[in-house]
Amino acid sequence: QDGPQRKKRKSEVGEVDKQLDILAIGTAVGSILLYSTVKGELQSKLDGGHDSRVNCVRWHQDNCCLYSCSDDKHIVEWNTQTCKVKCKWKGDNSSVTCLCISPDGKMLLSAGRTIKLWDLETKEVYRHFTGHATSVSSLMFTTVKPTNESKPFDGITGLYFLSGAIHDRLLSVWYIRSDRKEKNAVMSFTVTDEPTFVDLTVSEVKEEPVKLAVVCRDGQLHLFEHILNGYCKKPLTSNCTIQIATPGDGDSTPKPVPILAAAFCTDKQSLLLVYGNALQPIIEKVSLNTSESHICLVRDIQKVLSLKTDAAVTKVKTPVVNSDAKVLVPGIPGHSTAVKTPALGKEKKKNKRKPGETEESIEERLGALDIDVSKVKTPGGLPQTDSFAVLLVQGLESNDAEILNKVLNTRKENIVKNTVARMPIHAVIPLLHELTKRLQGNPYSASLMVRWLKSVFTVHASYLSTLPDLIPQLGMLYQLMESRVKTLQKLSRLHGRLFILVTQVAASQTVQDVPEVNQTAKLVYEDDSSEEEGSDDEMIADKDSDENWDEDEEKEEQSDEQDMTVEKEINGDSDLEPENESEEE
Repeated sequence: QDGPQRKKRKSEVGEVDKQLDILAIGTAVGSILLYSTVKGELQSKLDGGHDSRVNCVRWHQDNCCLYSCSDDKHIVEWNTQTCKVKCKWKGDNSSVTCLCISPDGKMLLSAGRTIKLWDLETKEVYRHFTGHATSVSSLMFTTVKPTNESKPFDGITGLYFLSGAIHDRLLSVWYIRSDRKEKNAVMSFTVTDEPTFVDLTVSEVKEEPVKLAVVCRDGQLHLFEHILNGYCKKPLTSNCTIQIATPGDGDSTPKPVPILAAAFCTDKQSLLLVYGNALQPIIEKVSLNTSESHICLVRDIQKVLSLKTDAAVTKVKTPVVNSDAKVLVPGIPGHSTAVKTPALGKEKKKNKRKPGETEESIEERLGALDIDVSKVKTPGGLPQTDSFAVLLVQGLESNDAEILNKVLNTRKENIVKNTVARMPIHAVIPLLHELTKRLQGNPYSASLMVRWLKSVFTVHASYLSTLPDLIPQLGMLYQLMESRVKTLQKLSRLHGRLFILVTQVAASQTVQDVPEVNQTAKLVYEDDSSEEEGSDDEMIADKDSDENWDEDEEKEEQSDEQDMTVEKEINGDSDLEPENESEEE
């Protein structure tokens, strides 16, 4: 009986050892890959648990058990031996982004924006916590034992845990109480930028402080050391900040080297720093010295990362040839091609000059070698769109005003659109900066720059929307456009008023230019009746208002006779009746 039992135990130990080398990788499609680091190959694939991207994967203390969360709002418990779902439940109303298993393995912390503590046996929520305004990116327990040792320990009550979120410069510490009252954070640590990597030393004794290493997006590392003993109102600042920079020998200025990650060693007194390039990181062990508040480590990463060309593997095979043979190879770097010299007779023939012709100077010969760009034109007379895009990129990189003027002063819409469409993506932001500068200048050039702006925003809108720092990049352009739009209403009002004034002035000038029309009547028609005769007398009286009415009767008779003759002529009457004549007298 003893024999088989011992064998069984050995096989169990072997299975556990096998599980220790497995790396669980969550994918964007919802499956989880189990990769063996010893064999260097994919061991198995876990499917059917999630419908969307896997955000976090956590191994349980029991090696056969794995927990994962996803954008599909669910948490899945996996059995890695059978590669099947053991249990699946809804973790939140939105996507679940982070998980953490309690030190005793009986509880599970999950977080989207709010944080929940689950009982793994019943799969029910044990505690709720407020959480963060954005998605939680890191969750970890900071203590193993409660600070108050008088009460019996149930495995979870009295423990502290830490959480960090994206776009949040505060790391919050939460306390698990026996009652459900406390839902807010008891203290917080403040950093300079969004935390990207967090590591800590777990406090096992009441008096032992928690050491915290936080790597931020700006490439700095902040170290905290604090004894967790209840509520703290003010956010705690870092005890020490570590940065890495290049030496900057000679004229070159020192440049910051981003820290990618940091982890405490087992002695809790030294740190492993990962810095440099994400594709080829440098790992270095650094001993902690927290007496200084700021440490700048000088590292020359160029020397460390310089590749030896001799050791580089090459696929070019040099053929084994006889010493008498001469091999001509195309222009591969490292190979020299033999230059074919022209025949002597031809050279002499070329150098022959006609009699009386002077020899060209060296300056003229060198000038003849230069290719005039203005002469090399396409049938349309302008460079093609491909060359426009190349010219534009060259002008932006070299900051050459002449090249940029050639390209940006183009009026044709289709050339502008094609050039913007064919330019590389990395040149979009420099082009926008150049257009912003030119918009502030001459209004004539501004009208041309607006066409380019329109094309850039229509063609590269999807790329620009992915940039996280788009608003500070285009801040000047936003302000410029706002100021122009604000003055537009006032300018349009002024334009309207000036238009009215100009039209009125023009109308008055046209009136003055028209020649005056003679208003006197050419012909007066009078009727036969006596009433109209009386009115005729009145008209005549008005006409001769300056004359004296107390003149002699002879003058009156003469004027009456004249009126009668005029009336006769108008009416065509040859004779008047004697009665009328006597009445007139």
